[in-house]
Amino acid sequence: MKAIVFVTLKPGVLDPQGKAIHHSVESLGYRSIRDIRQGKYFEIALDPSLVESDARAQVERLAKDVLANPVIEDYRVEITA
Repeated sequence: MKAIVFVTLKPGVLDPQGKAIHHSVESLGYRSIRDIRQGKYFEIALDPSLVESDARAQVERLAKDVLANPVIEDYRVEITA
């Protein structure tokens, strides 16, 4: 079983790295791109004996406590077989 966690900045939080990337892609000719926001992606291998609901609860707690700063970031957890 695998968990995937996506961490992104909350709307309205300044994203200087996203702005730098946006400027770079505009310089490369991608004029139709309006905005770019950067984030983090985590793949977590889980014990296959875990029940999916328990796995989700553990990864949600991990994301909240360690992987994301809940003041400025949102996160989303996906569990796959």
